[in-house]
Amino acid sequence: MLRVLTFVTVLSAGAFALLTATMSGAQTQASEAEGLVAWDKAYEVFSHPRCVNCHVPDDNKPRWSGPSYGTKGPYHGMSIVADDTRKRAAGLPCSACHTKQNLPFPGGAPGAPHWALAPVEMVWWEKSSAEICEQIKDPERNGGRTVEEVADHVGNDELVAWGWSPGPGREPAPHSANETVAFLLEWQSAGAPCPSSAAAE
Repeated sequence: MLRVLTFVTVLSAGAFALLTATMSGAQTQASEAEGLVAWDKAYEVFSHPRCVNCHVPDDNKPRWSGPSYGTKGPYHGMSIVADDTRKRAAGLPCSACHTKQNLPFPGGAPGAPHWALAPVEMVWWEKSSAEICEQIKDPERNGGRTVEEVADHVGNDELVAWGWSPGPGREPAPHSANETVAFLLEWQSAGAPCPSSAAAE
């Protein structure tokens, strides 16, 4: 079924509705094994530095981890630490540097609409596949969303979309937004199975 879904190249809101309706009608077609394969693909995205660097714990420190940053430490340069809003640091909004678009040269500040850290309950930093899998299904830790709404968020949110277009010199997240939506819906159609903690280690 994944092979069928990956043909989607542009996922408008209407296309998303059609895709979710199709997947809803196919809820008994995907096996648990297929669902776990689909989840593994989604986890490749969620565990990539383009995502986890902003899904950080309550220390409110954005990360600069991953191959794009060479030997630099895991934390944002300039000793940036967000306040509890996760949208600014010491009265300086993230948008003061992170405008709505990437600067056009390597090392330039990346940008996208509503730049901010993810809410603290959505921490993925150093979380296992099994832990993030359970988070994605939990409305208390996913922004009050169903899995279909999580998929819609992945497919249509402009800040999430930045992960696949992070600007010069930065490694993008794997796969694509549309493929990740398909992975999530395939996983949902299989009953949203999660790997066991032991199996995921």
